[in-house]
Amino acid sequence: MHYRPLGDTGVQVSSLCLGTMMFGGRNNADHDDCARIINTALDAGINFVDTADVYAAGESEEIVGKALRSRRDEVVLATKFQGQMGDDRNQRGASRRWIVAEVENSLRRLGTDHIDLYQLHRPNPGTAIEETLSALTDLVHQGKILYVGHSAFQASQIVEAQWVSQQRRLQRFVSEQATYSLLVRGIEADVLPTAIRHEMSVICYSPLAAGWLSGKWRRDNLDAAKPSEGRRAQGGGMFAHRYDLSDPANVAKLDAADALGRLADENGMTLVELAIAFVINHPGVTSAIIGPRTMEQLVTQLPATGITLGADLLDRIDAIVAPGTSVNPFDVSYVNPALRPEALRR
Repeated sequence: MHYRPLGDTGVQVSSLCLGTMMFGGRNNADHDDCARIINTALDAGINFVDTADVYAAGESEEIVGKALRSRRDEVVLATKFQGQMGDDRNQRGASRRWIVAEVENSLRRLGTDHIDLYQLHRPNPGTAIEETLSALTDLVHQGKILYVGHSAFQASQIVEAQWVSQQRRLQRFVSEQATYSLLVRGIEADVLPTAIRHEMSVICYSPLAAGWLSGKWRRDNLDAAKPSEGRRAQGGGMFAHRYDLSDPANVAKLDAADALGRLADENGMTLVELAIAFVINHPGVTSAIIGPRTMEQLVTQLPATGITLGADLLDRIDAIVAPGTSVNPFDVSYVNPALRPEALRR
């Protein structure tokens, strides 16, 4: 396992971060099995664990807290806030009112007296970033959180937040959590260079492109009439369109995934290993979040840390998916409302 600095904090985190979105709820509801996965990851050298309050409505945080009870000091523990956590309209967001309430809930579920990295899960256009940073700064002063980060920010939002923290002498964000994979490379064009300029860590989620790079999406083993046996596609919901092969952009994803799979085969590695290694080989990336649901998935992902991709192989990857582009531009978790087509033309 390799370790890298978390921004300019002096803290070292592993190049793989254990994501726990698949723990609890309809994914893996076996708390003991989840604990075994967590402990195996720690035994393999992972010292960075990421969760969120909304994962399985808080159950993921509870699972993590129980599993880390005797190993808390070994781990840089990260969680997130912002998503809807109840029926009340104010049980969400980035206001001071919600932040000071929800941090207590996360601390209780995690069974800890502090959170190492507390992250704004998504931008909140209706809340001034100064309001959010002011509340987070107070929590740092109280010792309830140590560092702050954000997720799904665009380059302009990163710059604005850094400027506000400097001008108002508030705690600054030390990390950005962004989606990045062989199929979704948009952050190379702006977010990664901006984060590097501000000495921020970039923590990348979905390195397997929501399952497209798991090795299952290959033309020789995929029935076009039944496009997926995967849990994500079967589950439907807000992301079901990402697996719909009636969409030409998703057919292009299938072609790219197939070509990348052949490239991995030719170079003596699995597509999973190539995909994760690609993310953590980028000099601007601190850590890739792996989100196993099973022990088998964890074991297949760990070897990526020992793989270095040479220039020739990177050139061949670029020929399949050009740098700074995404095969399907809609494969992002957040779209700034100001940049939606209907907003741009009015």
